[in-house]
Amino acid sequence: MKISHTFITLNISAIFKIFIITTNHTQYFTATILEWNHLLKPDKYKDIIIDSLKFLVKEKCVEVNVFCLMSNHIHLIWQIQNGYERDAIQRNFLKFVSQTIKRDLEKNHPKILERFYVGAKDRAYQFWERNPLSIDLWTKEVFIQKMEYIHNNPVAAGLCIYPEDYKYSSAKFYESGVDAFDFLTHWIG
Repeated sequence: MKISHTFITLNISAIFKIFIITTNHTQYFTATILEWNHLLKPDKYKDIIIDSLKFLVKEKCVEVNVFCLMSNHIHLIWQIQNGYERDAIQRNFLKFVSQTIKRDLEKNHPKILERFYVGAKDRAYQFWERNPLSIDLWTKEVFIQKMEYIHNNPVAAGLCIYPEDYKYSSAKFYESGVDAFDFLTHWIG
């Protein structure tokens, strides 16, 4: 029996693609604003991130289990869904948030925008530190440890006494079961 080269190539490609797209694990993701500037202090910029996460969940690109948005960094525990590449989702998420914030800064806060001018080959402005942290979470124990760390971030920063009192966090969802953001998935399922 003669097998066509095209058939073999397509099947190998399909097998390889299946292998790639089914290896996304739940991840701890942290992105920091350039030089730890407090760019996200205004709620309107945190809301841009919330809207971006809602979009990604609605489009079935990610499931978000845990999050906390601080004034100079963000923490997420999320799972990139099958069919999407981790690096592409992370890059596009951060890029969209940056572009949206940049448009607002150009219009309303040009002096603040100047702080983020880098004049690099590939960009005039930079809002995020390069190479955000992304770690696969392989065990329940590590997941819980990261979730507790994320939820306690605002408490450690002196922004609230109890994690569930901080508005831009999933802590209240885990305390009350109410998803005020309409995009969270409980880590248990």
